[in-house]
Amino acid sequence: MDEMVDAARDLLAELSDVDRSRISYPIDAVEWQTWANPEFMQFDTGVRLEFQSQRVRQLALRLVEASLSPEGFRIVRNMMLINGFLGEVVGLETILNEFSYNVALYGEPSVLSPWGWQLYGHHCAVNCLIIGGRMVVSPVFLGAEPNEIDDGPHAGIESFTGRIELGIELMAALTDDQRREATVYGLMNDPAMPPGRVHPGDERHLAGAFQDNRVIPFEGIPVDQMDTRASQLVLAIAEQFVALLPAGPRTARLREIEEHLDRTWFCWIGGHRPGDVFYYRIQSPVLIAELDHHCGVFLDYDTPQPFHIHTVMRTPHGNDYGRSYVRQWQEQTES
Repeated sequence: MDEMVDAARDLLAELSDVDRSRISYPIDAVEWQTWANPEFMQFDTGVRLEFQSQRVRQLALRLVEASLSPEGFRIVRNMMLINGFLGEVVGLETILNEFSYNVALYGEPSVLSPWGWQLYGHHCAVNCLIIGGRMVVSPVFLGAEPNEIDDGPHAGIESFTGRIELGIELMAALTDDQRREATVYGLMNDPAMPPGRVHPGDERHLAGAFQDNRVIPFEGIPVDQMDTRASQLVLAIAEQFVALLPAGPRTARLREIEEHLDRTWFCWIGGHRPGDVFYYRIQSPVLIAELDHHCGVFLDYDTPQPFHIHTVMRTPHGNDYGRSYVRQWQEQTES
């Protein structure tokens, strides 16, 4: 925790007075909720890294690295690098680059009091709340188009392979009847879908940006109807989504998810064989995890493709952004 606090304070010290004011918000500020995925800024919250010095960019990345697991930092950094690669491919480097992201700080960096940070931009949005020895990294939006860098100095970087393979493996582990029950729609744009089920921006996602505290009905199949192998694959997928957390908080989060496994549901849209495009959602009282294959935005295709992927993770029942922890702390300090 000390390393995170030091990294945040170093970042603040490097900023100009104007930018130090711009990056800083109260711990319960509504600006937490202004993160979004599009490449254009819907809300100019915090400071934009592409307009900052190289030193400020390095310190912002140091804060992210100090807060997340090594794997988690690598995932976030890869999303930023893939975004930069996309900008090069389509010739829009001034719009899509590895630093076209906003950073904001909430509360005063402290070992005891609640505080946090936010990084968001195209295909990467991470919200991190720290209070004492506890941490909430939620909501998280990660995406990639394409899902692999195949040229240049970062060639070989890819995204979401594990989440995709585990989803296919889970569907294969179900019985035929369970697979049919889990599949709420057989096609990604199914005529049986009600109006609005495919959103113009979020497509099949239900928990994307500006959907805080949305009530999402359970769909598909209860995990407690699955055999041991299938239910363990559900946990393996959940572990992929919470991989951003460092070891201690990740262990606690996985324990919480497993404790609610008897109230967890799994649903699927689309095909379920290797190479197919699909959507899935794991949902419980403590986790919403979604993966969706999307249509093209910058690359030219109008149907969902395996190389354009969006993922969302949320903590239901009001604990996105660590809100319940913040409320508890405020009540204790006021009493």
